[in-house]
Amino acid sequence: MKENNMEKKLEKVTVIKQDSTTKAVKPKIKTHPTGKVFFGETSEVTPVHFHSYNELSKNTEVKQDMEGFDKKYCDFVDYIMRITHNIWEERGIGVIYDTYHDDVTMHCGSFNLQGMNDVVSNTLQTLHAFPDRRLVGENVVWAADPDNTYYSSHRIVSNATNLGDSGFGPATGKKAFFRTTVDCKIYKNRIIEEWLVRDNLYIVKQLGFDPIEVAKRMAKGFKTKAPALQSRFGLAENRKGQFVPELTINKTTDDNGNFDIGNFILSMYENVWNYRYFNKVREYYTENAVIHSICNKELIGESQLQGFLVSLFASVPNGRTMIERVTCNEIPGKDSWDVSVRWRISGMHEGIGFFGQPSGKPVEIFGINHLRVKDGMITEEWVTFDGLDVLRQIHVENDDDFIQGQ
Repeated sequence: MKENNMEKKLEKVTVIKQDSTTKAVKPKIKTHPTGKVFFGETSEVTPVHFHSYNELSKNTEVKQDMEGFDKKYCDFVDYIMRITHNIWEERGIGVIYDTYHDDVTMHCGSFNLQGMNDVVSNTLQTLHAFPDRRLVGENVVWAADPDNTYYSSHRIVSNATNLGDSGFGPATGKKAFFRTTVDCKIYKNRIIEEWLVRDNLYIVKQLGFDPIEVAKRMAKGFKTKAPALQSRFGLAENRKGQFVPELTINKTTDDNGNFDIGNFILSMYENVWNYRYFNKVREYYTENAVIHSICNKELIGESQLQGFLVSLFASVPNGRTMIERVTCNEIPGKDSWDVSVRWRISGMHEGIGFFGQPSGKPVEIFGINHLRVKDGMITEEWVTFDGLDVLRQIHVENDDDFIQGQ
């Protein structure tokens, strides 16, 4: 009851502040000619940057007029940070009922969870396994979209102790540190779609389990859910037949010759990730760029980044990189940008590389990257994908084997 009263007081303060300052504005909507890049106006929100939640939680200045949202949220970034804290650290599981759509789709790598009940169940099981989990929001990249929705990309680091059994195995009592990146599409206070990427491979390693054995066990669990029908209809490749890979965006400027963050990001992924021009890394990254990869690996500079990309694509040598969404926030007065990129690599695991010996299985590697771009070059990048989910796909039984076992 005391908590509810405090929340009501905060809500009253927020409304009074809005009436007295009249600073709340309707979010600006800005898109890119490519249709894949979206922008959020940083001045409309209180950005995370180096702020601690201790400071952010005390903010009462309403900056955005968000139609359909609860009045207690000062702006869209505040909404994301606050509900995450309420659900996970305050154990306010009921906040899910207030902020998720009944038919929400949660994309978790190569499989989906469907509906609010699955979200509640997944949250409870995670808290059972890691009851002291602390989620520190490192950044929220966001945009207001033309379809009257909002979009967020929330980068989180977590510290937790494995005190309960989980899908990985029995409780170990060991501590784990890991990164999660969550993209959300929100309409009038409710999340209607979510893309969740967590570094589960690093969690399993820290808990002392064998990732291959865990992946095999997870693959067997999916056997009961496999459809007794053909589930694969063709393979994605970076080439179309005998043609070389496409380069639809091969410039980093706009039509007037000015730096264009959208063209820059799309050009980098098309050239380096899809066309495999690993020698062009130096055209997009500073000499001492830092890349925070999965399993807490720090890559420094051109040579190590090239090595990482060679190893990754050696596993799926003909895999196609698809950029699903780019979200950009300019950092005022610093010639800098915070950028989120949601991507997917689809192909055959037919080479020795990042994921070991080739299995010949079709795989999808789904990830979300955050980048810091300054003076037209990438200075820092956070790469997040679920390596354990890829191993699960590698060890899952073929559909034909499943059908014969019925």
